[in-house]
Amino acid sequence: MENNMTKGSPGKLIVRFTMPVFIGNVFQQFYNMVDAVVVGKFVGTKALAGVGATGTINFLIIGFLIGLTAGFTVLTAQKFGAGDMNAMRKTVASAAILSLIVSVVMTAASVIFMKDLLRLLNTPEDIFDYAYEYIVIICAGIFAQVLYNLLSSILRALGNSRTPLYFLILAALLNVVLDLVFIICFGMGPAGAAYATVISQGVSGAACLIYIWKAVPHLHLHKEDWKVEGDLLRTQMRIGFPMALQYSITAIGTMMVQSALNLLGSISVAAFTAASKIEQIVTQAYVALGTAMATYCAQNMGAGDIKRIRRGFRSATIIGSVYSVVVAVLMVLGGHYLTYLFVEAADVPQVIGGVRTYLICVSVFFIPLTVVNLYRNGIQGMGYGFLPMTAGIAELIGRGVVAMIASRHRSYVGACLASPMAWILAGSLLLVMYFKIMKGLEQNREAES
Repeated sequence: MENNMTKGSPGKLIVRFTMPVFIGNVFQQFYNMVDAVVVGKFVGTKALAGVGATGTINFLIIGFLIGLTAGFTVLTAQKFGAGDMNAMRKTVASAAILSLIVSVVMTAASVIFMKDLLRLLNTPEDIFDYAYEYIVIICAGIFAQVLYNLLSSILRALGNSRTPLYFLILAALLNVVLDLVFIICFGMGPAGAAYATVISQGVSGAACLIYIWKAVPHLHLHKEDWKVEGDLLRTQMRIGFPMALQYSITAIGTMMVQSALNLLGSISVAAFTAASKIEQIVTQAYVALGTAMATYCAQNMGAGDIKRIRRGFRSATIIGSVYSVVVAVLMVLGGHYLTYLFVEAADVPQVIGGVRTYLICVSVFFIPLTVVNLYRNGIQGMGYGFLPMTAGIAELIGRGVVAMIASRHRSYVGACLASPMAWILAGSLLLVMYFKIMKGLEQNREAES
């Protein structure tokens, strides 16, 4: 099911690749969304707020791992696009080695320092225990997250976005069942939701591994593929760690927002949590488009087709902008009614106003979010790891400044506007970056010819 993206209509290829990734990302959101729904309904609003208070930490960890594994496999896509299968397998082996090392380090560090981090974020005392018992189990299961994200990134590097989707759907359904069993039947509370998530992620990763072994002979590694090559490792780290840090920078800014939000109390945290879960479902389309652009640009960079890369960016921007307008209208008009999914009916009047405020604040800025995801991932797919990270710094500044103002004035609206400001600053910088990179590449090609 490999897909060569160096030939055919860019728009059609991008949509065909994006749809399975989008559906898969939505199901992946079900991990946390189902956790929030079941915890909110069967344990209580404070437990929901406790799980929600760990959202930024969860994003910091998972985002770092997603960026890292995606960065490690950029070279895989480039070698596949160039038709060099031997070199491609070497990139897979070295990516596995690097991912294992990172998993061990991150698991130890996150578990040891988790209580200190929760206190740094001003986590309210009445939800602190809920937050800690949930997130520490998630951190202990980092290896399961890495296994799935690495193997799915490898498959996507070969243009196969459907198979990871199938296993993710399986895992999401398993997560629903385990949530209900652990929380309702066994009364395990937020800890049960965390165990359900880790087990489900481990199953999806194991399924990917079995599929690769049985159905993808290109990825059957030989003994010589595991020979460590310093230049290859350095190149993958040069691309992977800036991509991971990009997510981390975004997460740090989001943690600043969470810290400001926590000062407003558990009801505001619960409203923000429910609203962000709703937003995350619709915005997975941007993540999916970004994933598609990373693979598209990597394969075409390997094939040396710069004009085709430009055509891909143009098509993806149009697709993302049309989607943004449609979804923004839907979110503004009726997105807040989904609040009933997350909290008990008696608590809805306390939080639904905050949910509506959040959704209005972010929805009108979805086009800048489109730009951020498309151009950041596309530029990274072309092999530029450091430059997009500078856009992440702009994102951190925008989100951090607004978060500090919101904290000073105890403003819920200010907390809601922090992300849109970050999208505007980062998107503007990425557009400038894109045009400079493309101009330089085209001039180099003209000079060579």
